[in-house]
Amino acid sequence: MKRRDFLKAGAVAAPASLLAAPAIAQGKIEWKLPTSFPAKAPGVGTNVTAFADRVAAMSDGQLTFKVYSSGELVPPFGVEDAVEQGTAEIGHSTPYYAASKNTAMHFFSAVPFGMTAVETTAWLRYGGGQDLWDSLYEERGLKPFYSGSSGVQAAGWFKNPVESLNDLAGLNMRIAGLGGEAMRKLGVNAVLLPPPEIFPAFQSGAIDAAEWVGPMLDQAFGLQKVANYCYVPAFHEPSAALEIVVNKEAYDSLPANLQAIIAYAAEAASVETTAQFDYYNAVAMKKLKEDGVTFANFPDDVLAALKTAVAEVMAENAAANPKFAEVQKSYDAFLELAKDYAALVKATTFTQRM
Repeated sequence: MKRRDFLKAGAVAAPASLLAAPAIAQGKIEWKLPTSFPAKAPGVGTNVTAFADRVAAMSDGQLTFKVYSSGELVPPFGVEDAVEQGTAEIGHSTPYYAASKNTAMHFFSAVPFGMTAVETTAWLRYGGGQDLWDSLYEERGLKPFYSGSSGVQAAGWFKNPVESLNDLAGLNMRIAGLGGEAMRKLGVNAVLLPPPEIFPAFQSGAIDAAEWVGPMLDQAFGLQKVANYCYVPAFHEPSAALEIVVNKEAYDSLPANLQAIIAYAAEAASVETTAQFDYYNAVAMKKLKEDGVTFANFPDDVLAALKTAVAEVMAENAAANPKFAEVQKSYDAFLELAKDYAALVKATTFTQRM
């Protein structure tokens, strides 16, 4: 797969138009499905295309989706708006791309120093997370489904080594979510660029550092062609969730079997995608190391400063938004349980196999 094949899809967004009635012919339904990501990109792109293929197969063609790559139908950060407004019946994105609507959406994408992909799935399914997510989205006429995770991400690519806090001050850095807010407290000019714009901005010098996902996607986007220092793991995204989001009115209009097919196809995509990231990240990291990329951890003083900054960001958001505080209470309650379990069981397991 060539990088240009999936980057070019996000260049220009077509004007959005109001949605007509769903295309129905001979008992068949076709919906528009825009994604925030290049549809040919590994991981994030195959997540939505595999989901669409499964729905078509499971419904025997009764329900199909026309997938629109990043920017083809709506802007990359406008997918949830398009589904809410009826420009499309269903969409594919990550919740924090629409966090301007409600900062509580961050908990359903990624939280700095927060849950891993497996822990997030556990919280959503058994810890009340999905109920909170459903309630938050219902206010906007949306129905969300978890469709997988990138797993632990990378903290970012830098052209020069990060040896102290002074090396961060004044940098222009592409970084998403609450992690970007924390970086700003350390003097970083954090900007959120849509995926297709990351490499050109990094290559041109418009940004000095870039956080995208991890070895598989970062390699596919060519970030190693600009910088040789990659810092891991991501303090800000120990996992980052993908979503299938459906217009609630359109979803409620479907028969129960098609509703179930959407739910189970999203679940199948979640398993496949998380496994894909784990496998191909390992493969890509090996190749990147062979090509001269240095993978390193942030120094202790940088990590300590980031923890302080994140605590401030979380407190500020909770004070400003009761919904953020409500979801945080549930999230943190399970996170404490998960951390205790991981420290005793998982950490010991990893130490034993090293």
